[in-house]
Amino acid sequence: MLSTESLIFLDDLKTNNNREWFHENKKRYELFKKDYHKLVGAFLDAMKPLDPSLELLEIKNCTFRINRDIRFSKDKSPYKSHMGVWLSSGTKGNNRAGYYVHIERGASFIAGGFYAPLADDLKKVRKEIAFFHEDLEAIIENKTFKKEFGTFARNEKSCLKNPPRGYDKEHPAIELLKLKSFEVMQKFEITEITEKDFVSKMSQKLILLKPLNDFMNRALTADEEF
Repeated sequence: MLSTESLIFLDDLKTNNNREWFHENKKRYELFKKDYHKLVGAFLDAMKPLDPSLELLEIKNCTFRINRDIRFSKDKSPYKSHMGVWLSSGTKGNNRAGYYVHIERGASFIAGGFYAPLADDLKKVRKEIAFFHEDLEAIIENKTFKKEFGTFARNEKSCLKNPPRGYDKEHPAIELLKLKSFEVMQKFEITEITEKDFVSKMSQKLILLKPLNDFMNRALTADEEF
């Protein structure tokens, strides 16, 4: 669970997103940071027994800096007014699928899969789908999976209009092969975060995404096995 004080801090930061206010409220930020790390630790304790690939993760591997990268953004607000938890076996320069928790008033959600892979990784995922699409179809068509997370988003950013180069338009999994991003999500109310069973409840939902993550990571590591 997360304290009400941490949620109020995020609300206040969103309203006062400037360096002067932040420095004046540095003590509140330090308390928020401790609460944030405590929440991440609770998710690690809950998820590691369910997914052995997360065993080596530490809290520092799963958090995000509060400072925004504003170099290429029109929005010059210096700080993030949301909280994110990222659980993945990937390392720096070595992307992997994983589990994500996003905490933001009016826009909180849990998610999993492989978000917007780079070109080389996307090629690997498409190759895996082309040869083993039945495995992926079984995962995303599972009744419990569909009930909790629906299916992959399909929009201009996440899906091609035409088949990717090198793939026949008649391929039985062509709609999956057109995807450029492979994540699913479920929204939740921010009031749930202060409940004692928040971490355990969300972890039981997140672990439903393990087969999807395993499929994606299998595609990414297939060449490493030879």
